[in-house]
Amino acid sequence: MREIVLDTETTGFDHDKGDRIVEIGCVELFNHIATGKTWHTYINPERDMPHGAFQVHGLSQEFLSDKPLFGAVIDGFLEFIGDADLIIHNAAFDIGFLNMEIDGVSATKLSMSRVIDTLSMARRKNPAGPNSLDALCRRFGIDNSGRTLHGALLDAELLAEVYLELKGGRQAGLTFESSIPVAQTGETETNGSAGARPTPLPSRQDATVQTAHKEAIARLGDGAIWNKYDA
Repeated sequence: MREIVLDTETTGFDHDKGDRIVEIGCVELFNHIATGKTWHTYINPERDMPHGAFQVHGLSQEFLSDKPLFGAVIDGFLEFIGDADLIIHNAAFDIGFLNMEIDGVSATKLSMSRVIDTLSMARRKNPAGPNSLDALCRRFGIDNSGRTLHGALLDAELLAEVYLELKGGRQAGLTFESSIPVAQTGETETNGSAGARPTPLPSRQDATVQTAHKEAIARLGDGAIWNKYDA
């Protein structure tokens, strides 16, 4: 099963009032495992950058002035996402912006029927909140220390980990492959390689559980396969 975790950055909150997309980041999952394939591009919005939006993502009008227009990247974007389900946090926002841009180049709009909204998932699990991406990273022990500003590809990578936790937690032995951002090009990166986190996650087992686990392994004898992983 192929899924695409997706995030956008924009010039503001309301596409009906002239706000535009300035960045798209996508991460591919297959059977709930990151494949290492990503798609990323910056986009020239053909307008100014409001100060409030710049404070969020740090993308200036000057920086974006030589980036491609949305019409130049739409084919690559649609080819990458294919017919996969789209995993998005606060999906109505991103889909609204994407469909506004897609409508402007006369392409087929994205259907909400293919979208899984992680904000709705999080609210069902934790109605009291908070359920922002940063809050969910803290709740699940996901390292988001590099997120000093919002960035579409970084946020999609973090959301991929959050999504798997919301689905019930990552399976033991299945880890994400690190993906290398392909900034500004809109190309697909296919050479992902497994890598350790910059800061290892703390153990979620307390001392009592860890001690009981070690004692159970000891009772299995020296030939137990767990000795290999518990060393």
